[in-house]
Amino acid sequence: MLADTRILLIIGGGIAAYKSLDLIRRLRERGAQVTPVLTRAGAQFVTPLSVSALAGQKVYTDLWDLTDEAEMGHIQLSRVADLIVVAPATADLMAKMAGGHADDLASTLLLATDTRVLVAPAMNVRMWDHPATRRNRDTLAGDGILSVGPDEGHMACGEYGPGRMAEPLAIVDAVMAALGDASGAASQGAVAMSGVPDAGGKLSQPAARADGPLAGRHAIVTSGPTHEPLDPVRYIANRSSGAQGAAVAAALVALGARVSFVTGPAAVPPPEGVEAIRVETARQMQAAVQAALPADIAVFAAAVADWRMRETPRGKIKKTSGGVPALDMVENPDILSEIAHLRDGRPALVVGFAAETEDVVAQATAKRARKGCDWILANDVSEGTGIMGGADNAVTLITEAGPETWDRMAKDEVGRRLAARIAEALS
Repeated sequence: MLADTRILLIIGGGIAAYKSLDLIRRLRERGAQVTPVLTRAGAQFVTPLSVSALAGQKVYTDLWDLTDEAEMGHIQLSRVADLIVVAPATADLMAKMAGGHADDLASTLLLATDTRVLVAPAMNVRMWDHPATRRNRDTLAGDGILSVGPDEGHMACGEYGPGRMAEPLAIVDAVMAALGDASGAASQGAVAMSGVPDAGGKLSQPAARADGPLAGRHAIVTSGPTHEPLDPVRYIANRSSGAQGAAVAAALVALGARVSFVTGPAAVPPPEGVEAIRVETARQMQAAVQAALPADIAVFAAAVADWRMRETPRGKIKKTSGGVPALDMVENPDILSEIAHLRDGRPALVVGFAAETEDVVAQATAKRARKGCDWILANDVSEGTGIMGGADNAVTLITEAGPETWDRMAKDEVGRRLAARIAEALS
């Protein structure tokens, strides 16, 4: 999965540094070689000995270590990696990155590199919401820095809100997505989360059309199913073809929007003119959506699997005489709800889909309120409708004003009609 991949892991100084130990283990389980860099503040939370023992590598800590400089200079150290991961990325580290500071080993490595960088922010909620941090986040995004998280929840300081570092497995998914793009391979279901690297290692975006009612707008569209591994050869999925998501994305492009198209393993290929971001699992889709922000529009047409294995076995689950094996399942992230409830950087219009088999409008109306999205498109996918995986769709658009039922029509036409309504709402 990450065999022969070289990860330079920079561990910042925050309580979330303890998660970096598990992150090292998860990366090595998948075959990655992890070279750790521990900041002076990071060493207040985890010891060089514990980091080295888990990584199986020397820990680098000091910019002025003559032995380290003789063996491998800090510039070379930053350039032999396939990806640099900063976890936790503290407010201080992010400020140094945004300002181009180089006063210790970590910040010097980050300034001297042309390797792609993925940050996993972790800090107090008030620090995360501070205008200075918001400016730094925008600067880093503009520089092509990838990010995963932070999550929302209770913090060690006793406060609640966004700022918790993403869980190690979510960071691993983001690593795989970033490396899938850098290598041009989609075997792990992920390519670039925010464009493709140019000759200088920065990320460039496809050119947006200069005309149309959505010119200058950025849309994120998710599409297709997700595949959640049960073991190396089996997975949980659903019957989504990705046709409706592709139709919505194509219609938005036709109206002038720049579209980040996050697609699972769909039967329908991405439409022309989009920035295609291929993923496999729900957590990879979550990371790709987060990395594609900020956006004006977010349309969540993907049929994301609700559950995944808590731990995916490294070997195939064998059939035994003991009967059906017990599967330890956990809930996948709720990407629609997460984006709809963002307090900072929420898209102006968040649209969800609700595939139901009974009480369609009532179920979808309740879902819209629960998820916090602006609109939701409900469709009946019960047996005999031919909607799931078919060429047509019959939807009810549910907004704050109530339900509006559309006649059955081709999915391309549903996409055009939805795009027109989006353009009207944002005009």
